[in-house]
Amino acid sequence: MPTYGAYKDSGVEWLGEVPAHWLLKKLKHIGVIYAGLAGKKGEDFSKQPRDGFSPFVPFTSIANNTAEVKNIYQYVFVRKHEEQSFVKKNDLLFLMSSETLDDIAKCSLYLGDNNPLYLNSFCKGFRITSEKSIPKYINYLLQSDNYRHYFGVVARGFTRINLKQEFINGAPILLPPAPEQTAIAAFLDRKTAQIDQAVAIKEQQIALLKEHKQILIQTAVTRGLDPNVPMRDSGVKWIGEIPAHWEIRRSKFVFTQRKELAKPGDVQLSATQAYGVIPQDEYESKIERRVVKIQFHLEKRKHVEIDDFVISMRSFQGGLERAWSEGCIRSSYVVLRPLIKLNASYYGYLFKSSRYISALQSTANFIRDGQDLNFENFSMIDLPIAPLEEQCKIADYLDNQIFLLNKSTELLLQQIDKLKEYKTTLINSAVTGKIRVAESVQCGAEL
Repeated sequence: MPTYGAYKDSGVEWLGEVPAHWLLKKLKHIGVIYAGLAGKKGEDFSKQPRDGFSPFVPFTSIANNTAEVKNIYQYVFVRKHEEQSFVKKNDLLFLMSSETLDDIAKCSLYLGDNNPLYLNSFCKGFRITSEKSIPKYINYLLQSDNYRHYFGVVARGFTRINLKQEFINGAPILLPPAPEQTAIAAFLDRKTAQIDQAVAIKEQQIALLKEHKQILIQTAVTRGLDPNVPMRDSGVKWIGEIPAHWEIRRSKFVFTQRKELAKPGDVQLSATQAYGVIPQDEYESKIERRVVKIQFHLEKRKHVEIDDFVISMRSFQGGLERAWSEGCIRSSYVVLRPLIKLNASYYGYLFKSSRYISALQSTANFIRDGQDLNFENFSMIDLPIAPLEEQCKIADYLDNQIFLLNKSTELLLQQIDKLKEYKTTLINSAVTGKIRVAESVQCGAEL
């Protein structure tokens, strides 16, 4: 992409040099800021439409849609003569308070025509009044890395991060001539749409790989690897047909509860959906953040051996977790040890299969994700019992196939990251004048 012929020092350290003919103004000089809903009580709100209630833009509609506010509303009761600000077309909507720094000052452009439409109380609206300022360009500008970093630096808070109105009003805004703003916005609309489409295609490919992985696992753990082996009806709905020489047994005859309490020297373990049951320190390293460690009543925790399985608070959603380390786990979890000789990898795949998870859910329809399953729920489910040698072969086969599928998924995720990085760089370069796009748009040129 070409650059501009002449640049000047913007006078703002974090903006650096900008095109010589661009102006720099504070945001408050091109429009007015207004507050979100104020003085409302819990009973004034509804997630569903109700008589007498009006729509408002919730926090998530801005956090999840930084290009344009989608028609995802909640509802609020506003009394007659109650003074509340309306959202209008082309208003910029800011997040002013959040639990994470990443969401602070996220900005989205409202292009709808709902009337009346209100705004979440943790947000501010900004209405551009200057004819020389194009709302879509300003929205792209405020999404750029330089501005996201600026707002992150001036925000304050620990458990909840807050941004003062003065920092929105005082933000230095780069203003090319209005026709150039329009051209930049049109260029970015087109290019970001192309990038978003490419990302969506790769995300769909990942979803298909995930679906294929589940089919592969379900088929292997219930039907084996030999497509020519004689089959019979297992008599169990979630299992279906199995090889004729396999058995079916109730879970309680295959596994029992390990009730040993924590031993001296046991490390604290975390039961995780992504990594299984591993030491908490290892889990912290993988997710790159701290987790809460239990400091009291450690003697009440349960002992876990390698290749045990754990029923955790998330097992209702994601199946059972295999233990990769010896240690101790919270007392509310159920620890399972095998009663027969078996291959832990085979049952690790089985306990993570979607149809097994559905069977587990069917044992207790009153339990929701986040509540504890117990041994009785687990023991109600019938399990396939393949000969040990077959279990080992199935596990090895799945290890190899899942490795290849995971590598493909990892490659797609890397490509998505690069596309998102390119999108961020493109927006930042266009709105700060590092590249000149106006002529390219007029000529219909592509990058």
